[in-house]
Amino acid sequence: MNGLLAALAFLTRLPLPARPFDARSQASSLAWYPLVGLLLGAVLALLAWLLRGAPPMVGAVLVLAAWVALTGALHLDGLADSADAWVGGLGDRGRTLAIMKDPRCGPAGVTALVLVLLGKFAALAGAPGAHALMLLLAPLLARAMLVALCLWTPYVRSGGLGTGLRDAPGTACRAALAATVLVCLCAGWRGWLALAVALAVFAGWRHAGLRRLGGFTGDTAGALAELVELAVVLALAAAG
Repeated sequence: MNGLLAALAFLTRLPLPARPFDARSQASSLAWYPLVGLLLGAVLALLAWLLRGAPPMVGAVLVLAAWVALTGALHLDGLADSADAWVGGLGDRGRTLAIMKDPRCGPAGVTALVLVLLGKFAALAGAPGAHALMLLLAPLLARAMLVALCLWTPYVRSGGLGTGLRDAPGTACRAALAATVLVCLCAGWRGWLALAVALAVFAGWRHAGLRRLGGFTGDTAGALAELVELAVVLALAAAG
């Protein structure tokens, strides 16, 4: 269970006992990413249910704030860095990687953050009846796409956060992806829609990363998670 605890410690800000994790635990944590996403979604869905009597916009703000707090804005940080790097890198691989290492947030990063958070807020406020499904599937699929990214895309930095995941157990990770697909299929046509949207975002962002960087970094992985979440909640909100 060290892998699950390591995944929870990395992907969430849930109160867990402080403990060091060895390289083996960090590698095995990748297979647990979808389950962590599902647990995160369950917490958010429960919060949305408790707030069902509140005005839609108030409920949407509170759920979105909890979403950011529970993840520690981990993937939002990667989204902002990736946006700055993609715009400021001007198509150059070395310049793009250098900008992503800069801790400062530029105008492209701020714009990306505002648009993504605004999109999630609009989906939550505009389709309160779909809260449970979108809040369960969006975090699940976002973290499943991270598993797929680590399995089938080169990691281009040395010594970064993704280094410890290169030895992740392939069989367990593929089983986790298969379980994710099964969950989506069991959710009916809206689950199929969410899965199709997540796969489309994954394919597009992976292609962009391969073309610009030759692979992915921790920041581009975080951006992928945010883009998948946004696309899924918007698609399900539009579906009603």
